[in-house]
Amino acid sequence: MQKSVKAIIFLLLAITCTTSAADNDTRQLVQLPKMMQEHMMSNMRDHLAAINEILLSMGSGDLYMAAKVAEQRLGMSSLQSHGASQMAKYMPEGMRQMGTNMHRAASRFAMKVQEKVEPPRQCHQVIEERVSSGHVVYPWWGLMVIGMKL
Repeated sequence: MQKSVKAIIFLLLAITCTTSAADNDTRQLVQLPKMMQEHMMSNMRDHLAAINEILLSMGSGDLYMAAKVAEQRLGMSSLQSHGASQMAKYMPEGMRQMGTNMHRAASRFAMKVQEKVEPPRQCHQVIEERVSSGHVVYPWWGLMVIGMKL
């Protein structure tokens, strides 16, 4: 008997907490056609997967890949592949602005990383060309010190 009373109290508390949380929800419901809703959810899942790939790439020191994923999957150049112009018609202005800010931030991140990564990558190409031609051999430790996979 005591177990059932505890269970009922727990259920009542859970329902009360859920109801009060729902009452405080100030988000705006965005109505989308079913197909568009599925497309948007797919895009958002891909955005999360891309962020995960960026973090993994950065963690392993592969900044070039982090920048590439950021631009291709989240940046401004990804808008067409995500069908952004079709989706924007259904979004309230605030949601549209948040999405645009996210895409711009990803492109800025990619550009900043590329500014840091490109000179060492270009140097690496020169070193590789010279090593393979047999003319000059440069010490590889210089590339490892900056902590980037090239």
